[in-house]
Amino acid sequence: MRYIILILFLAFGMQGVCGQQMTYKPINPMFGGDTFNYQQLMASAAAQNSFKDPSSLRNEQTELETFNDNLNRQVLNQISKSVLNTQLGDELTEGTFTIGDLAVEIYDSLEGLVINILNTTTGEQSQVIIPN
Repeated sequence: MRYIILILFLAFGMQGVCGQQMTYKPINPMFGGDTFNYQQLMASAAAQNSFKDPSSLRNEQTELETFNDNLNRQVLNQISKSVLNTQLGDELTEGTFTIGDLAVEIYDSLEGLVINILNTTTGEQSQVIIPN
């Protein structure tokens, strides 16, 4: 009798059980997931990161050190303005000038006033264009 009930239960009781197709949807944008998940994943990774960058720890300054650096920059800025004014005058004139290790070339072009700066010791170059 038990076997008959079990067979009837298996025959009629399992009719409502269905399977469905399972799909995988990646979360990480690097593997095909939604790009809007990027910020959330980065914030989660940053919150879990227990390691600190040694170079960033050295860059932290106290308020006194920051004030000292700002004061030094302002003094050096005033000195450089003074040197430029004595070398070039109040207005920038065309020509080539040497200031320490820097060779400064100033000329007028169709784009505007062009200032080329060359560090003669390292070979680094920079160009500043002031539009007309």
